[in-house]
Amino acid sequence: MIACLEFILWVFRFFMGACVFSFINVVICRLPRGESVVKGRSHCMECGHKLAAIELIPLVSYIGLRGKCRQCGVHIPIRDFMVECTGGAAFVLCAAFYGIGKTGIISLRGLVVFLFLAVLTAVAVIDWDTRIIYDRFHLVIGILGAAAIWLFPEISLISRLIGLLIISVPMLVLAMAIPGAFGGGDIKLMAVCGWLLGWKANVFAMFAGLLTAGLYCGVMLAKKKLGRKDHFAFGPFLAIGLAVAAFCGEWIGNWYLSLL
Repeated sequence: MIACLEFILWVFRFFMGACVFSFINVVICRLPRGESVVKGRSHCMECGHKLAAIELIPLVSYIGLRGKCRQCGVHIPIRDFMVECTGGAAFVLCAAFYGIGKTGIISLRGLVVFLFLAVLTAVAVIDWDTRIIYDRFHLVIGILGAAAIWLFPEISLISRLIGLLIISVPMLVLAMAIPGAFGGGDIKLMAVCGWLLGWKANVFAMFAGLLTAGLYCGVMLAKKKLGRKDHFAFGPFLAIGLAVAAFCGEWIGNWYLSLL
């Protein structure tokens, strides 16, 4: 019986995460269009059909509607479903890794990291679509970094201040020397994430971002889908590195430094 209740709680956590990332889908859809993310009912982008409550249940509605608009039948992007799944998995992972706290759902530490992952998801998808990282995302991460000073005291203020500069400044110098090397949004993203995660995790995140971007670029060049002079969004790859760094970047940094 206890095991059954525990399982239900984890399912509930997964659904909570999916609900939050359902809102992230709204942000991803509306922000590049210049629409408010808090006003106005959700609607089909093809026919304008305003979605009823039954059509807004994360994951369930997509499956029930078979990935189509109930009004016009246009296909709903599978990415919306995958983002909600990612949110559920992120919430469960944060609760398992950082604990459930006094609420029995998720600790404050886990909540901060979960919200960070939510912002990173919005950054990654929007940057992939538009090659723009909005300043409001940097602001939210900066606020989470301020909360992390209290919630993650093991990361010193000195480490955070170094993290603010250790990646962003070299990126800025390169961007000034080589036009188009890095976008301003990428530079500011690494600055605020260094403030949140500390310098060791931020260095690891940059390394992971460069590695994954390099692998992607290699595959695309091999398939002749990218030319040597083509540009692509770097933000999604930074987001991958930063997401991993949120869980083990500091540990990996300490491990590496112990080998020196």
